[in-house]
Amino acid sequence: MINKPINPATSSRLDAILTHKIWGLPIFLGVLWIMFQATFVLGYYPKGWIEDGFHLLNDWLRSSMSDGWLKSVLTDGIITGVGSVLAFLPNILILFAFIGFMQDTGYMARVAKIMDKLMHFIGLHGKSFVPLIMGFGCNVPAILATNIIENRRDRLITMLIMPFMSCAARLPVYILIAGAFFPNNAGTVIFILYLFGILISMLTAVILSKTVFKNKGEVSPIELVPYRYPSLKAMWNVIKINSGEYLKKISGVVLIASIIVWSLSYFPNHTAETQKERLEQSYLGQLGKAIEPILAPIGFDWRMGVAALVGISAKELVVSTMSILYLADADYEENDPVFRERILEELSPLSALAFLIFILLYFPCVAVFVVLKKQTGKWRYPIFLTLYTTSVAWLVAFAVYQIGRLFGL
Repeated sequence: MINKPINPATSSRLDAILTHKIWGLPIFLGVLWIMFQATFVLGYYPKGWIEDGFHLLNDWLRSSMSDGWLKSVLTDGIITGVGSVLAFLPNILILFAFIGFMQDTGYMARVAKIMDKLMHFIGLHGKSFVPLIMGFGCNVPAILATNIIENRRDRLITMLIMPFMSCAARLPVYILIAGAFFPNNAGTVIFILYLFGILISMLTAVILSKTVFKNKGEVSPIELVPYRYPSLKAMWNVIKINSGEYLKKISGVVLIASIIVWSLSYFPNHTAETQKERLEQSYLGQLGKAIEPILAPIGFDWRMGVAALVGISAKELVVSTMSILYLADADYEENDPVFRERILEELSPLSALAFLIFILLYFPCVAVFVVLKKQTGKWRYPIFLTLYTTSVAWLVAFAVYQIGRLFGL
């Protein structure tokens, strides 16, 4: 069922404001700020309720089960890993609701018109901005949505810069870190991260359009769909579909990966005086120590490196892996540690900022790699994307961390 259109007179008045040549862009940025602020603030309490529920479940299992690998895999692996990701479901749904609202009402097409001149300046068409904004939800369908771009050159550039548009899977990492280190301004910090991703994507588009793809792109005008009244049914469908996909990923990829990460952090089960020593002697600890020299210049310890490495398969795994690793050596007999408090104890604000930037910019996920190969029919594009995004992420994180140290931050 198609939503009821708004009458032409009202549409004209809305366009006079929302697509204004001066105020159109600030209004759009304001909408984005409200979206990320609402994602953090409105999702704070339901996220806390879910976390409390998993803490209670973990406490009950720890007190009722005898020590051993089964107790450890349930409490330290499955509940800690899956629970840490599932807690962010309310935040994810709020983000998708906002994106659905912009699409449903026709505002997304106006955003493309607002950004048209800027997109032409960087060598693209304003139409490219629609799938880019969709990338805030998930890069995979956003790459598929580039089919609306008729010109192959513009379509290829749009797909290659898509991973810098931060997907919803990265959002739990932002909420965790920003909420811990910048609790009073977490929504604004997340908003700035998304803007920074847009900036890097545009700089990349300029580089690609002036080097690899020199021929001119598309110049056809943007057609504006009519404004329509938002539909509660459509909004509910967006929430239902995306919550289903998120829960499916948690029950599949996240669950399996949490068990694998726990196994690698538990075995070989050497006799060690402390949990921390056992963790460092584990297979995962050995892997983390091996890659630590590459990550030390950007302020990462081995656990952050392992979390980023596991996140290659799916970004939701970054939080679940961190929760397993940072809580593995905790003394649960005294007080059940809160994940955020452990992060504050273990990381410096500067290394946390470098980590946020790295997660924002580095290799998106295996699914993006696969769909990019299918869309382009060439291996060189996903391979280039892998090397380019990871290199940019490391270099920018290195600059932030080292300049911050230079100024004593």
